Amino acid sequence: MTEQEVLAIEIRLLLEAVYQVYGYDFRDYAEASLARRLQRWRSEAGFESFSHAQFALLRDPERFRVMLAALTVNVTEMFRDPAFFLGLRQQVVPHLKTYPFVKLWVAGCASGEEAYSLAILLEEEGFGDRYRIYATDIDPEVLARAEQGLYPLGEMQRFAQNYQKGGGRARLSDYYSTGYGHALLKPELKQRIVFASHNLAGDADFGEMHGVLCRNVMIYFKAPLKQRVLGLFQACLIPGGFLCLGMKESLPEGGQHPFSEIAPRLRIYRKHYA
Repeated sequence: MTEQEVLAIEIRLLLEAVYQVYGYDFRDYAEASLARRLQRWRSEAGFESFSHAQFALLRDPERFRVMLAALTVNVTEMFRDPAFFLGLRQQVVPHLKTYPFVKLWVAGCASGEEAYSLAILLEEEGFGDRYRIYATDIDPEVLARAEQGLYPLGEMQRFAQNYQKGGGRARLSDYYSTGYGHALLKPELKQRIVFASHNLAGDADFGEMHGVLCRNVMIYFKAPLKQRVLGLFQACLIPGGFLCLGMKESLPEGGQHPFSEIAPRLRIYRKHYA
């Protein structure tokens, strides 16, 4: 048996043990990217092998917390992919305005930038208090940062450029205050966002959503887990609800799903009415 085969077995055993002890299921994540992150974590943690790591990990929740942070991908920014947010304004918002109240799910929200971007967009489109955003992630620590709505001030210039390209109607600086090198988003934005822990690999869906944004998350999943997650979104979306994926993601070919793409190249889909 080669060294690579032994390594693959060690990783499978580690992921199975993590699932059994902590309830986090990484077994259907794409192997190559997951293995790279695991190798980096093992090296930084100072373990000789994954077998040694497993013994310590299963007996020390703090070590697992560090590993979880290493495995979750939290690359995001406000109004990321401005063309997508412009598409939301032009092709999705007019339909959402026909409902008396709108519920939206940002799945895999990481540190919250996309959820706040969505809240700003809805505020500018006149939704007032007629919406609720459910922002979820697997990592409780990153969720805690998201709830703060506190971001380095140096990032706001890039975010502001995205905002303008995405059809922003004002100035992004209207939505935050500054101090000590950070930007703090206004409390009004947080009032209509519910941050909650949620594991797409094992938890149930949220009921009766008008839209789901899950962008640049499923690229890290293997096919069975992708199918499970798409099943969650299909179940929770109302007829006519919208599903938004990342620019490098798409629904399976062959039409074995109840969605139609309404914005070519933007990965915005709408659930069929029947």
